[in-house]
Amino acid sequence: MEKFDVKQEVTDKYSLRGRVFHKLREDILNGKYDDFEELKEVTIGEEMGVSRTPVREAFRQLELEGLIQIIPNKGAYVTGITEKDVKDIYMIRSHLEGLCARWATEHITEEQLEEMEEIVYLARFHAEKGHMEQIAELDNRFHEILYEACCSKILEQRLRELHAYVLRVRRKTLADAKRSKASNEEHEKIMLAMKAKNADEAEELARMHMINAYENMVKNGLHEAYEKN
Repeated sequence: MEKFDVKQEVTDKYSLRGRVFHKLREDILNGKYDDFEELKEVTIGEEMGVSRTPVREAFRQLELEGLIQIIPNKGAYVTGITEKDVKDIYMIRSHLEGLCARWATEHITEEQLEEMEEIVYLARFHAEKGHMEQIAELDNRFHEILYEACCSKILEQRLRELHAYVLRVRRKTLADAKRSKASNEEHEKIMLAMKAKNADEAEELARMHMINAYENMVKNGLHEAYEKN
C-alpha cells in the first residue's frame, strides 16, 4: 500500500489554492472583471477545472487584500478602487520607491545599470515614434530592475503588489505623450544618481517620480474617470 504523505497533501492543497488565487488576482487587476461584478464560485471553478473549495479559499485571501467583498448569503463582488485609493497607492508607493532606490544604490550591479541605461535610450526612441505600448513595457522593466536591485524580498514584494494595482488604475486615464517623455527623463536622473552612488539624491528623485506620476493622472482626468464609473 502506498504510504499517505500528509505533508505532501498540504503542499498540493496550498499550491492549488495558490494557483487559483494568483489567477483570479491577475484577472481582477488586469480588468477582466468590472468593478462590483459578482464572482461566482461554480463558474470560476468550471473555468479553472477545480472544485469550489480552492475557489472559496482564494476568495477569502482576495478579500483580505481588499480586491473583493464577500457579502453573506449574497456572494463575492469585485471591490472598486476609489479615487482616494489611487492617491493612497501613489503616496505610499512614493515613499517605498524612494527607500528602494536608496537601497538599490548600494547593491545594484553594473549589468543592471547597463540595462537601465539601455531602457532609457529605447524609451526615448519609442517616445519619438509614439509607440506607447513599448514605452509602457520599458517603464515596467525599469521599475522591476529597481526592485530587484534593492536586495530586499519584503520590499520588492510590497512594491510589486502596489505596481500591480497601478496597472489597473492607469486604464482609467488617457496615455500622455508628454508625461512619457518626462517620466523617462526622471528615470534617467534616478539611474545617473545610482550610478554616482548618491543614495540621497536617488531616493528623492524616485519619491518625486511617483508624485509626478500621480499629479499627471489627476491632470489627465482621474476625477472625471471616476465620475463616469
